[in-house]
Amino acid sequence: MSRFTDQVVLITGGGSGLGRATAIRVASEGAKLALVDVSEAGLAATVEALPEGTEAITVVADVADAAQVKDYVAKTVEAYGRIDGFFNNAGIEGKQNLTEDFTEAEFARVVSINLTGAFLGLEAVLKVMHAQGSGSVVNTASVGGIRGVGNQSGYAAAKHGVVGLTRNSAVEYGKFGIRVNAIAPGAIWTPMVEASMKQLDPVDPKGAATQFLTGNPMLRFGEPEEISSVVAFLLSDESTFVNAAVIPIDGGQSAKY
Repeated sequence: MSRFTDQVVLITGGGSGLGRATAIRVASEGAKLALVDVSEAGLAATVEALPEGTEAITVVADVADAAQVKDYVAKTVEAYGRIDGFFNNAGIEGKQNLTEDFTEAEFARVVSINLTGAFLGLEAVLKVMHAQGSGSVVNTASVGGIRGVGNQSGYAAAKHGVVGLTRNSAVEYGKFGIRVNAIAPGAIWTPMVEASMKQLDPVDPKGAATQFLTGNPMLRFGEPEEISSVVAFLLSDESTFVNAAVIPIDGGQSAKY
């Protein structure tokens, strides 16, 4: 099955984790890719992992910088002439602290990347999709965007904002043939989650991970590939009447609390 033949998919955070897994997934089904990340090495590793013959460009960019966002969108359009799918995915976990101990600088940093970065990407890509009269956007929210997450006020605030952006944009752009949805991953074993476990217990991050999993009905972490299959569905024409959805992919974590 080649759901993305001749389709152009733009992915932020494409240098690792969910972005890399999604790049591999949609490329295996024929997509042409534009991959964005702050890490040049990460982008190179993703390109190395793509199926042979995949057409891909890479752009090193900070998604919280408006000029760099406009640049990665312009380079995608310059290379391919259009953007059919946008996985608006780049994000960071930030430090873990009680709200009273969360510094203003750290809060601003997490929000600038996870929320402002998502907005800037939407702003630039939706202009392209509006002009072409079609497109599908998938924003990366989080379980932390649909319920509280202890010691992560900046992350939770930002991801709740991503949910709001998703629903608002879906309402605005549905009439233009553009769908905007979000995924809300739970505990997925990515470099970002691994870093979070090290914050919980620098000496024994695996022990912290084991303890963390007691809150998940499936008692395991998800894999990036389990997210990429849902993202691919939402980007594809198999989901043409799915709009404004926020889909938990969390093993039942959000239902338990």
